[in-house]
Amino acid sequence: MELRTALYDAHVKAGGKMVPFAGYCLPVQYEPTGVIKEHLAVRNQAGLFDVSHMGEILCQGKDALANLEKLLTNRFENMVDGQARYSLMCNEKGGVVDDLIVYKRKDNDYFIVVNAANKEKDFDWMLKHQFGDVKFENVSDQYSQIALQGPKAMDILRKLTKEEYIPSKYYHAVFDAVVGGMPCIVSKTGYTGEDGVELYLKNEYAEKMWDLLLENGKEEGLVPCGLGARDTLRMEASMPLYGHEMNDEITPLETGLNFAVKMDKPDFIGKAAIEAKGEPKIQRVGLKVIGRGIIREEQDVLLNGEVIGHTTSGTQAPFLNMPVGMALLDARYTEVGTKLEVDVRGRKVEVEIIPLPFYKRAK
Repeated sequence: MELRTALYDAHVKAGGKMVPFAGYCLPVQYEPTGVIKEHLAVRNQAGLFDVSHMGEILCQGKDALANLEKLLTNRFENMVDGQARYSLMCNEKGGVVDDLIVYKRKDNDYFIVVNAANKEKDFDWMLKHQFGDVKFENVSDQYSQIALQGPKAMDILRKLTKEEYIPSKYYHAVFDAVVGGMPCIVSKTGYTGEDGVELYLKNEYAEKMWDLLLENGKEEGLVPCGLGARDTLRMEASMPLYGHEMNDEITPLETGLNFAVKMDKPDFIGKAAIEAKGEPKIQRVGLKVIGRGIIREEQDVLLNGEVIGHTTSGTQAPFLNMPVGMALLDARYTEVGTKLEVDVRGRKVEVEIIPLPFYKRAK
């Protein structure tokens, strides 16, 4: 039996096509729009997403920072209050347990956002490896999360809140914000390649906030968006997805997330294994289809008939109007411009390696 977010009724009322995802019943798209229109709304105006299925974990106590430094690949000692930082959490083999975002609320007090399908696994992993004066608390059930994304997102938000409640920088959050008269956390991270915010709030306020945002975003062309557009948007922006571009076997360096792995840290779980592997022998690349067809995940990539890796994600990119994909390939054959083939159900589709990200918004 799938769980329902606090916005389930709002989705059904808006014509959401509900599907099971990460243990929840969520809209994949909405009847009046569909994936392509929702995707283009986010690129050109604004879109609203229910991401309440994501997990939230608190890390508090005198040894909270020391625990994060040991558990995670990034550094956290130099963060200011309200700052967010992306990181990986690795296992002893250097594979990825999950990718997540850590927010510093204040000293000894951190708010961690994890992937929906992994929240129990992540919480158990943290409890298993905790030490000293620290408390991890899974507060996922206490929060709804709404993401407002797109070039008009901030115009809509400003109708409902004061400037002081809007984070001034990317990867920052305001923890004591008020939007539309409702207390919430306003965060600026995003998973679409566009400007925007995420609002974390108590479940009891979720539907009221959702309706208020849609009402105030009418003039700007705001539409509700489902999982389908969320995936095509993150694909265009070339953002890795757990279970696709990374998993328990793939190290962060192999999927190109070096910026979030501080190998000069004294230690973190998985560091020794990553060091022992040496220079990554596989590499994440972007593929553009130059033949006919659309590539999907878990398809063989061939060079001169030899398998040199596999696709991790693939789709038609609505804004770019071309099929694209990401793949993990033998690092010897990853030069931009290299022509390859992807085995799509027995049919060879010609592709070319192109730079990532596929799409980057103009500043």
